[in-house]
Amino acid sequence: MYISAKSDYAMRALLVLATETEGRPMKAESVATSQSMPLNFVENILAELKRSGLVLSQRGASGGFRLARPASSITVADVIRAVDGPLAEVRGESPDAIDYVGPAEHLRTVWVATRASLRTVLEHVSLADIVAGELPAAITDLTADPEAWLRR
Repeated sequence: MYISAKSDYAMRALLVLATETEGRPMKAESVATSQSMPLNFVENILAELKRSGLVLSQRGASGGFRLARPASSITVADVIRAVDGPLAEVRGESPDAIDYVGPAEHLRTVWVATRASLRTVLEHVSLADIVAGELPAAITDLTADPEAWLRR
């Protein structure tokens, strides 16, 4: 799976907002600075996250951005879908909508299983889990295998 810079920056920005437990708005500049991200990129991402309903914005001297709902109810999958679209597509189509013939007949099943596997991880990890460093056991179990850390 390719994780875009946009998804990575969106996650990092939302994780910063998730640390504000009293729900006070944070300036985009503070968010960008805390993660050494370009301010312009962060401002654009926060605007996109606002349009998708994941953050709220408030104008004025004490304004800024805050999460639109509790960090425990925003998953990694929500964030990726908000900025990059569906988790798994094949040539821009949903894997279950593709038909293959001949030797490739069962390839659709592989693509659907890949999407299901991504969902198993990304739909079960919330911003709150990441901030707390308390990931679900099923997730940490996957990383216990040394093979998981190898780039191939």
